[in-house]
Amino acid sequence: MVYIGPTLFGFILGFILGTRIKSDKDSKIKFPISTYLVVLLVALFMAWQLGPFPYYTDSIIASGFFATIIGIIAGKVILGR
Repeated sequence: MVYIGPTLFGFILGFILGTRIKSDKDSKIKFPISTYLVVLLVALFMAWQLGPFPYYTDSIIASGFFATIIGIIAGKVILGR
């Protein structure tokens, strides 16, 4: 059985947080695509280490945590300031 609730809530929460990340135009810090790839790989590893929510057997990772990271990146890329 697939539980969509934690995944959907995590993505929505992450998307909202991602839209609130501000970029300072005076800052010399740039985030190339490789940075996003590293963040996704580390998040996937962390989600695997956390494991699924209690009593959920739909996957071997914490799907809500991973969806939140994807939502943060999507919010930053799509509607980031």
